[in-house]
Amino acid sequence: MIKLERFEVMNMNNAIRGARNPLNSWARMDSYFDEEGKFVFGPNDLDLAKRLCKAGSDHRKFIRQIFVTVDITAPLYWWKEYDTYKVGTVANSTSTMHKIHSKPFEMSDFSTDHMTDATLEMMQKNIDFLEEIRTQFIETKDKVLWYSMIQLLPESYNQMRTCTLNYENLVGIYYSRKGHKLAEWHTFCDWVKELPYFEELFIDNE
Repeated sequence: MIKLERFEVMNMNNAIRGARNPLNSWARMDSYFDEEGKFVFGPNDLDLAKRLCKAGSDHRKFIRQIFVTVDITAPLYWWKEYDTYKVGTVANSTSTMHKIHSKPFEMSDFSTDHMTDATLEMMQKNIDFLEEIRTQFIETKDKVLWYSMIQLLPESYNQMRTCTLNYENLVGIYYSRKGHKLAEWHTFCDWVKELPYFEELFIDNE
């Protein structure tokens, strides 16, 4: 299970202006913001952007200045793989260390969408046991019990992080993970494809 919510794409106008700096071709800029404040590439700017992207990472430096922020809720096993892409990204997460005991454990706190009935039954037993430990910890404040919760917590536990990336990060992730066996990566890559101009710049432009 993965959810991508409250996302925003920023700084496209400044990025394409910077892409024109090497040839001082600012007079050819024709991008604009529509009545809703949405950035729209003009034909000249889109043609330049596509040519630079097709020329490779050395030439498409401007996409490193197109920023995306998004709230991602995903299981810990997915976050371990995502952390491979930490270069040039920032994330603030909900705190397992500080807040693990703040609410009862429930099945909805975990990614269980690919579990069998037998696995779900075992998962429920684990959740019940975690909840038992959590209740005891609240009563006693025994740090051993807190450690027990942390160390017993399954990798299917869902964590939410507010992430900031750029289009260069996302291109790398998309082509590395679009064929991955984890369903979460397919959902993530489908979301990336829908970002403004991503498909025109990188997929149709291959």
